[in-house]
Amino acid sequence: MPKTLLEQLRGMTTIVADTGDMRSIEKYKPRDMTTNPSLITAAAQMPEYQQLVDDVLLKAKKEVGPGADDQAVATRAFERLAVAFGLEILQRIPGRVSTEVDARVSFDTKGTMEKAHAIIEQYDKAGIGRERILVKIASTWPGIKAAEQLEKEGIHCNLTLLFGIHQAVACADAGVTLISPFVGRILDWYKKETGKDYAPAEDPGVESVTHIYNYFRKFGFKTQIMGASFRNIGEISELAGCDLLTISPQLLKELDSTTGDLPRKLDPEKAKSMNIERLQIDEAKFEQMHKENKMASDKLTEGIEGFSKALENLEKLLKERLAKLGASEKQQQPVGAL
Repeated sequence: MPKTLLEQLRGMTTIVADTGDMRSIEKYKPRDMTTNPSLITAAAQMPEYQQLVDDVLLKAKKEVGPGADDQAVATRAFERLAVAFGLEILQRIPGRVSTEVDARVSFDTKGTMEKAHAIIEQYDKAGIGRERILVKIASTWPGIKAAEQLEKEGIHCNLTLLFGIHQAVACADAGVTLISPFVGRILDWYKKETGKDYAPAEDPGVESVTHIYNYFRKFGFKTQIMGASFRNIGEISELAGCDLLTISPQLLKELDSTTGDLPRKLDPEKAKSMNIERLQIDEAKFEQMHKENKMASDKLTEGIEGFSKALENLEKLLKERLAKLGASEKQQQPVGAL
């Protein structure tokens, strides 16, 4: 029986599931999993996770203390919920989970570090080793500087919302564990700008990740590359051999039901012999290259705003759920109780 594309891909690339839904783990058995605020918000609304959400809310209410308003409780709960999902995920996978720092501190190095420390503290208390956690941070200059310090503390980072070589090189220079270049969002931008469709081999997102991969392997960087944000399995096939690929359940299903030859496209040995210019990236150079790269500038801003909006929606959802819990508690309260 011929092998599926997913089976062949597993032979050269680590498969990561991009979801907050536990059912996908059991079906596709990824080594690692990534989440983001949008995925957590979607999962938090599923009936099967209501008890987990309620438990987090009640714990947050206790932590914040009596007299706290619903917004304060919801904010504390949101900070706990991503880790609660992460702990559930870690029971089902052998590898790592990525948990995202609040996108609203993406341009604040100190704030990013504080949020990262709070995430790691929760995992530490739960007895989870740091080798199993990747703290997701937006690939802004302040975010990269935060990650550089966190890595020195033994906190592993996944730099996300990455769209340009300047971001990738700065991350590698900072010694981050892993980067997540966004393939599909790059394609989205070019399709909108040009009105053109792109074959997988000419996909601007594929070309970007290929360039980053060859650069890292050429110069011996240890930072891993995890292609993310895919729109079709053609993009995934063109990146066969990348260190890791994080893939949605829908595309995992398509890969698992498709057969055909899947050749390796990214090869570390071939990269070593390529003629590639070594870049020197400081803050001024980073900001200059970022400004000149309209796609990267547009998509980074859009991504941070999108994740921030998802967090606001999640806080609103938690406040509504908290109100229902409060009403339920009142109904169960004995007559005459104070």
